Amino acid sequence: MRQYSEDSGIKVLDRSISIVRAVAGGDKTLAELSEATGLPRATTHRIATALEVHNVLARTEDGQWTIGRALSHFSGHSSPRLLSAAAPIMRNLVEVTGESVQLYKLSGDTRTCIAAEKPESGLTYTVPVGSQLSLTAGSAARVFAAHSLIDASPFPSQDLEAIRETGLAESIAEREVGLASLSAPITNPDGSVIAVLSVSGPAERLTPTPIEKWGPELHEAAQELTEALR
Repeated sequence: MRQYSEDSGIKVLDRSISIVRAVAGGDKTLAELSEATGLPRATTHRIATALEVHNVLARTEDGQWTIGRALSHFSGHSSPRLLSAAAPIMRNLVEVTGESVQLYKLSGDTRTCIAAEKPESGLTYTVPVGSQLSLTAGSAARVFAAHSLIDASPFPSQDLEAIRETGLAESIAEREVGLASLSAPITNPDGSVIAVLSVSGPAERLTPTPIEKWGPELHEAAQELTEALR
């Protein structure tokens, strides 16, 4: 029976960390997790279930405990594979649309721009790489909300349902006057969202609506990037 020796003086925290560390070493059944941590099965199940609520842990199709998506979302680091796969797709999307393109990842209570491309000339909307933007407005925030990764309360439930059905979100002057955008999720094979691809520009150019203007093109680019990561 393995037990972790770290002791912060906060028992539930120490137990939670020991459970996460055990799962990080490989997916585990409840019995294996209890054995690895030295905790009673009931205690292990109670804490692991609480961690699952916050997406720190998740369960595989066969019921084993595995690391959840929250840990990667709270990290400020971006996968080199994601960035390298995204670069040519984003450049092509800029050429097709003539608008700026961004790639966002969740980072704590913000969304961070981890990659950006813009046209060589003309009036454009620029988001510098590293910019941290609100999760309460904008099409990218709507995608994260639609997939239950952030608080969905700022957005109408019918809008979020439409995003889940179509794979596209849009906003017009929601975060900034005169700005419009549309976004699509980049997903893992299990369907979980790892990033959001966006096209943004002056609202007057993205008419009649951003999705009607460039929805098919963005959807195709997001699918291409999703497939490139598999």
